[in-house]
Amino acid sequence: MDIMQTSDSSHHGIVENSPYRTPYGRHVESGNLGGSWYFSRKEIEENSLSRKDGIDLKKESYLRKSYCTFLQDFGMRLKVPQVTIATAIVFCHRFFLRQSHAKNDRLTIATVCMFLAGKVEETPRPLKDVVLISYEIIHKKDPAAVARIKQKEVYEQQKELILIGERAVLITLGFDLNVHHPYKPLVEAIKKFKVAQNALAQVAWNFVNDGLRTSLCLQFKPNHITAGAIFLAAKFLKVKLPSDGEKVWWQEFDVTPRQLEGSSSC
Repeated sequence: MDIMQTSDSSHHGIVENSPYRTPYGRHVESGNLGGSWYFSRKEIEENSLSRKDGIDLKKESYLRKSYCTFLQDFGMRLKVPQVTIATAIVFCHRFFLRQSHAKNDRLTIATVCMFLAGKVEETPRPLKDVVLISYEIIHKKDPAAVARIKQKEVYEQQKELILIGERAVLITLGFDLNVHHPYKPLVEAIKKFKVAQNALAQVAWNFVNDGLRTSLCLQFKPNHITAGAIFLAAKFLKVKLPSDGEKVWWQEFDVTPRQLEGSSSC
């Protein structure tokens, strides 16, 4: 079967056969598999199901960054907003928090996550476009891929793969598709500053996008990531952020100095 495979022969399926579970030893209420999506970096690294399947931290970090790069390219080809791309990336991070890279093809899962994100963010793209463009990107080194995916049998196989994968992702995420991003609070916060607003917003936005390629969104809430991005942007631009009397700028983000440091260090 001509399915979405990567060159890594260890990636051979969509979803492992074991029950969907949270590997972090935390109580998950019945009917709410989503629970809390925030864990410490240590918990994420030590409880990784990929690690138990022989994938070390360096390899897992590479796989994470590779599907993020794929999703960024994929989203641009689909002409969806950055927020939709970010939602797809978060879905993918959450999926692999509970599933192993060794038993799930990351680019197939990423394709599914983009399809879902389009619907969640009200920027849906036709399944046909999702299947065709994804296949072309995955097989971009194969000149025959564009013609091959247009064959009815190959296309139907790919479409079925995505639909099966959609169910698998939904179950793994506990049907919890609620995602909040740092973008909106970032823009609103910078509007209040009277210094270098445009430059500060652009650099902080870039830091948020860079952070998407890490496990940052699994460790910190959006307001903490916003504060971290502003902190880094101000440091990069050598801009002194204003304070309101005794209140320091980052206090309005309900973030502690330790969280601020952590959210700007990944």
